[in-house]
Amino acid sequence: MPLFSRFKHCSNCGSPVDYRVPPDDNRERAMCPACGMVHYQNPLNVVGTLPVWEADGRVLLCRRAIEPRHGLWTLPAGFMELGETTAEGALRETQEEAGADIAMGPLFTLLNVVRVGQVHLFYLATLRSLQFDPGPESLEAQLFAEAEIPWEEIAFQTTRETLRCFFDDRRAGRGFGPHAIDIA
Repeated sequence: MPLFSRFKHCSNCGSPVDYRVPPDDNRERAMCPACGMVHYQNPLNVVGTLPVWEADGRVLLCRRAIEPRHGLWTLPAGFMELGETTAEGALRETQEEAGADIAMGPLFTLLNVVRVGQVHLFYLATLRSLQFDPGPESLEAQLFAEAEIPWEEIAFQTTRETLRCFFDDRRAGRGFGPHAIDIA
C-alpha cells in the first residue's frame, strides 16, 4: 500500500480500487478494476504570507480557532483553491484569517512537507494598516517583535522555519529569501 492512500473507491464508478503500477508508469496508483480509471494523488499546496509592519519590523501571527493546533500561533495560511494562483491564495488566506490589508511581496519560503504530502509557500507581505478583523478560523491576530514571538506556542514547523529565516535574513542585513526547505 502506498504512503498516501486516500482512495478506497473509484470516483468514476464507485467500485473498490486496487493499488498497482499502471502500464507505462513507475509507481503504485489507485486503479479501478471495473472501469480502468487511474486515480493520481498529488501534493496539496498550502499558501500564506509573512505580514510585516515595516515601521518597526513586527510580524503578524494568528491564534488558531480550529484544529489542528487550536489555540496556537501561526502565519495566516491555508489550502490553495482551484482557480487561483499561489499569490492570490496567500492574499485570500491572509484576508480570511487575519482581516489584514496587505501589499503582496515576493515568494519567501517554499517548504516541502513530504510526510503529509504538502508544499507550503509563504510570501513576504507589507501591512498597510494596523486594523485586523480575524475571521472564524482565528481567535485573534497580533503583531510580534522577534523577542516577543511565542516560540513554544507556534502551531507548525513551517511557520517556525519561515519566521527563523526572516529574522536570520534581517540580522544578516541581506535580502530576504527565497528559501527552500525540506521538513523531515
